[in-house]
Amino acid sequence: MKKDDVPQDLSSLGKITKEVCYATDSNGKYVTELSSGWDVKITALDTAWGDIEKRIASAKQQVLEKKASPLLFFMEYRLMDIGILAGYTGFWKWQIKRHMKPEVFSSLSEKKLEKYAEAFNIQVNDLKNMTVHGD
Repeated sequence: MKKDDVPQDLSSLGKITKEVCYATDSNGKYVTELSSGWDVKITALDTAWGDIEKRIASAKQQVLEKKASPLLFFMEYRLMDIGILAGYTGFWKWQIKRHMKPEVFSSLSEKKLEKYAEAFNIQVNDLKNMTVHGD
């Protein structure tokens, strides 16, 4: 791609960051050029974020229906899986799976809830009530 052909399609990320692309200059040598976005990439990212928002909404609904604990909601909201959460908390994966059951979650000690809250960067009360504050 030539330097003048590097895409500059403005995306939501393009307002805060630029991507380095390699292009050829007028002498045919490779140079770096900043791009604010590319339509194809913008569409892919928008689709991915749409899927994530659906997963968060589904997790929230499962918690409200008492099919899962708030851990599921915050794992989706923070883009974590059980392995990542285990790494942050020090709990075994099987323990986290167990804690995702509402009846088990409601009996967790304050110390365990604090570990989870710290991993999600929230307060224990927010964890219990599924409260999200602007980051």
